[in-house]
Amino acid sequence: MMAFFSALQEYHFLQYALIAGMLASIGCGISGPLVLVNRISYLAGGIAHAVLGGIGAAVYFQFNPLVGALITALMAALIIALIKLRFAQQEEIVIGALWAVGMASGILFMAKTPGYNTDLISYLFGNILMVSPAQLWVLAGLDMVLLVVFAWFYQYFIAISFDQEFARTRAVPVAFFYTLLLCLIAITIVVMIQVVGLILVIALLTLPASIAALFTQSLLKMMLLAMLTGIVFTMGGLAFAYQQDLPAGASIIILTALGYLVFLGYSSWRQRQK
Repeated sequence: MMAFFSALQEYHFLQYALIAGMLASIGCGISGPLVLVNRISYLAGGIAHAVLGGIGAAVYFQFNPLVGALITALMAALIIALIKLRFAQQEEIVIGALWAVGMASGILFMAKTPGYNTDLISYLFGNILMVSPAQLWVLAGLDMVLLVVFAWFYQYFIAISFDQEFARTRAVPVAFFYTLLLCLIAITIVVMIQVVGLILVIALLTLPASIAALFTQSLLKMMLLAMLTGIVFTMGGLAFAYQQDLPAGASIIILTALGYLVFLGYSSWRQRQK
């Protein structure tokens, strides 16, 4: 661990990677508990994998892949929200179609890009060590959007997450806030792409929130604890990957999953002691 902190003071790419991990953890801390309490991880999975189409199109048309990912993620969120709210019976079919078509179109775009040699694995499993200062500013901006929107509509998100029927009786526009929730999740997914990639994005979105849920039922406290948990495990996974020369994204997820198992065991033991 000391070798990592020594290298952190010397190498800018490690500093950028650590900041990216912290920014991703903030996004996870906001959206992850909402995914957990609404039980919509499969919806988030559909959005995550549809994003590859936007990345491929961005590479093909030569603009920022993060922008392409954001546009595609928001489009997927709007489509899924529309189908769920209007045609609930077709929801799973549409999610599966977005999942498959997004990944397939991304691969096709990348295959047809002239002179494109970057390995697709870097998008699927993350490339946190290659994050640039410009990308950090974009990630920070996306996190700011999440923080502002959540703070502004906090009570509405609580209402639609725990009792949508009661929210309707209180004249809460459930359809609007459910759509907004999926858009927030889409933004979070884009934030995390640089850290763990598309394949592992759902794990980082749900595991810190699951750890937080073991210790509190308050949505706000759950979010704060999920942020802190994400930062700790992201830093630990990055340090372990650096010292063992392993992929950073996968190391972060494995460490977070092990942490979840440890905290789950501790929570179970503590309940038995009462």
